[in-house]
Amino acid sequence: MSTALPSAATGVATATGASSATGLLQAHWPVPMATHRFAEAAEVNAVLARVFTVMRATDPGHQPGSHFYASRDDLLQRVDLPEFAALIRFIAQALQSTVKQANAGVWPQGRHALQLELTGVWFQIQNGAAFHDIHTHGNCSWSGVYYVQIDPPHQRVADAQRGALNGATRFYSPMFPLLGGAHMDMGNSWLQQATLDVAPQEGELVLFPAFLPHKAMPYSGEKDRIVVSFNAQVHAPAGDQVFAYAAT
Repeated sequence: MSTALPSAATGVATATGASSATGLLQAHWPVPMATHRFAEAAEVNAVLARVFTVMRATDPGHQPGSHFYASRDDLLQRVDLPEFAALIRFIAQALQSTVKQANAGVWPQGRHALQLELTGVWFQIQNGAAFHDIHTHGNCSWSGVYYVQIDPPHQRVADAQRGALNGATRFYSPMFPLLGGAHMDMGNSWLQQATLDVAPQEGELVLFPAFLPHKAMPYSGEKDRIVVSFNAQVHAPAGDQVFAYAAT
């Protein structure tokens, strides 16, 4: 049996509940992400770029001439600057807002004195076509990347070899592993776009679930690409289990 389909779906709605009206499309297990803009970026970023560059240069483990550097994840204990404190406050506020939205309708009603904890904060510096290969972050529910310094967009994308991907952050769909053995036709076109490339801009923060595979694409520029990354956990005083275990 063969039935003609319209070239574009019309009248399609999404639902997050387990049941819905007949024919209503449901989108289960979506991947929440968010981008936030730091209002104090112009003042804070310049200071942090200088401090991080000095920290790299004075690190005994740094290899001069290397185009990639990652600090230890203990910046909360090592950096005591008002500019860094302002960035951390911004990150915490952005996380609180995003996590609340992501869990809307799932968290139990009422106030639960939830505690947000940054379990690790570090910075990375790259240039000379260096990159950070595909990875995920463990022992946390949320992660993020904040762009401290990078060439402006028009200059970054003018790179002859990399173009718009120069220094971008690439995210991979959780369904990416399925593509190798999946049957592909027009019926699952939504599955076939398996990457999301985020254009980096100074002062922007991208938040994402820690399980989401991602990669810092190769970067070459006049400025070093400097980012702050972090991991976060969110806990409730009475425990973190929301749903009961299946009994049968």
